[in-house]
Formats: sequence, C-alpha cells, structure tokens
Amino acid sequence: MSWLNRIATGSVLAVLALLLIPPGTTAQQAAKRLILKDGSYQLATQWEVKGDRVRYLSAERNEWEEVPNSLVDWAATDKYAKDRAAGVPDAAAAEIDKEVEAERIEEEARTPLVAPGLHLPEDGSVMLLDTFESQPQLVQLQQTEGELDKNTKSNVLRAAINPISSAHQNIEIEGPHAQIQAHTSLPAIYVNLQASDSTPVVQSKKPQQPEQPWDRFHIVRAQSKKDRRVVAQVKVSPLKKVSQQENLIPTTSQQLTGGWVKVTPTAALDPGEYAVVELMGNEMNAYVWDFGVNLSAPANAGALKPESTASAPNPGKDGKSAPP
Repeated sequence: MSWLNRIATGSVLAVLALLLIPPGTTAQQAAKRLILKDGSYQLATQWEVKGDRVRYLSAERNEWEEVPNSLVDWAATDKYAKDRAAGVPDAAAAEIDKEVEAERIEEEARTPLVAPGLHLPEDGSVMLLDTFESQPQLVQLQQTEGELDKNTKSNVLRAAINPISSAHQNIEIEGPHAQIQAHTSLPAIYVNLQASDSTPVVQSKKPQQPEQPWDRFHIVRAQSKKDRRVVAQVKVSPLKKVSQQENLIPTTSQQLTGGWVKVTPTAALDPGEYAVVELMGNEMNAYVWDFGVNLSAPANAGALKPESTASAPNPGKDGKSAPP
C-alpha cells in the first residue's frame, strides 16, 4: 500500500472513530490510556497490535501513530481500564486535585475572596466592589490630585465685611462626575497601598516617617460646583492657623489578608459624588480616589468579573454570600 493510501485509510478510520463517540462527548473524554513502561501514557480512542508495533489513534492529535510493543505496559493499561470502568478514583488525578486545592488556598491567602469567583488583585490598588445587573464586579479607582481653589473673590468680600474673619480654600477635583460610578448604594472599598505609596516619594536624608495607621482611609461626600467637585475646605484664620473640613461619611474599617483594608459605609449612600481620602492626623492628603453613586449609570469599563461560580461557597441562610 502506498503512503498516500495509508494516509487516506488513516483519515477514514479517524473519522469513523470520532463518529462512534456519543454526542456531547469530546475525543479526550472518550479516550483510554495506553500506558508505557516508563510511567507515561498516550491518550487514544483505540489501538491495535501489528507485530512488534502498536498503532493507536491519538485523542489529542486525531492522528494514527505507532509505538514499539515492547514499550507498552499492558498490565497497567488493562488495570487502568478496569478501574475506570468500575469508578475507582485515579491516584494521579487525586494528587492533581490536592495540588489545585493547595494553590487555591494559597491564592486566597494572598488575595481575599470578595464575592463568589471574584478575588482582589495581587498588586496594590484601590478597588470598588460594585453590583451591575445582579453580578458582583471589582472596579479600580484611579487616584486624582485635588487642586486648591483660593476663592479669592469670596475671601476679599468676606474680609471687607468682617476684617477678622477666616479665609478659606477649597480642595477640588476636575469634572462634574467621576469616571467610575457605583450601581449599588452600599459599595465596599478595598485599599492596598503596600506595593505603591499613596503619595510621591521624595528622597531625603531625614529619618524615615513612622508607619501610618491602617484605618486612615475614609469616604467623603463631594459637593458639586459647576464643572468641579469640592472634596474638602481649608480655613486659614487671621493668626495663620490652618484647619480642614470634610463631609465625612460614617464608615467601618476591617483588616484583611494580603495587606488589604476594607472600608464600608455604615448606611446606604445617596446618589451623588464621593471620594476615598487618606486622613493623616487632622490633615487630608490632596491625592484622592473619586467615584459616584448612580444606579442607572452605564457599565464601568475594565471591571473584573467572577471567573466561575462552580466552586463558589454555599450561600448563607439568607441566600447571600457576604464579602469578607
């Protein structure tokens, strides 16, 4: 038989073998193991012994291949087929399952699970846990630098009326609305700035600053002002004493694994504009992470969605699985 005829015959047999596979079953699912004496194996849908050679139809490549008969461990091959037919668990598969489970536990230790199939990323960032069309999603909040508006006209008028009154400046961010809009009135904020500091690092010979408290992150309500949003107001008294006021939202803070901190409002947020701020003592860092609450807003671009809910934990009695 010429090599062309062999190829044609092999192709026909391969097609026939695939046609014999029940509908909805892949070739690899219907495959058997042709186990070799070195412990490896070939996935094949069928094979035949031809003298000192074994011809098998590869389930992975869908091609007829050959292997020396002397290399095949027929006892192990027959035992595997019988065990599989009897439903005996495969030791190799069980070992792989253990490794996968160990990796999953290790991953959860590094990146907390905030919703079924949804983990926080490993790198430092500020994430908002949203719910869009009944699906939990993680959206990264971008850091924005607040700008000081000295409000000169208002301050001059106030000084003319009351010469000893305090001047004030607003910390504002550009735009009437934040790019990220939450579709839930109770969004959870996850903060992890271990990988990247919240403010630019300035190299100096001064002693290293003490570590900041982990619960220094809060949520403030931003006030709309034309095409800008005011996140805080700085007052300067005639004695040059500086004080700062923010419209703080009551929140709770919780430490999680992997350096993450969860910040949650204690009550539902009204529709509007907000920002995550960092308070250091009585002062607020001018670098903020802005977001809004708009239940009818379009989907947020780049949102992280659950990978799979197949291995998700069972819900509680109320039918919900609360994030950590």
